[in-house]
Amino acid sequence: MASVAEVKSAIDAAIQQVSEGQAAVHAASEKITEAQQSLAMALDGSGHEAVSTAHASLSQATLELEECLAATQAAVEQAQSYVAAL
Repeated sequence: MASVAEVKSAIDAAIQQVSEGQAAVHAASEKITEAQQSLAMALDGSGHEAVSTAHASLSQATLELEECLAATQAAVEQAQSYVAAL
């Protein structure tokens, strides 16, 4: 069985990995926002259904990335709470 110090160390490592993943998700979200702005400028005034669908899809992707960040933050908080209780 692992010692308390080993468990804490493993949790800290997992939290660091989550943090790195969150940074990647945040960067992806920024890129999607940039892409959405570029698309809006390039297709300004277009009423084509494909343009609307593309905008909606990018908005949905941004929302899902925000949900991902919230979920991973909740996981980190729970892990930190557990470490504090050890």
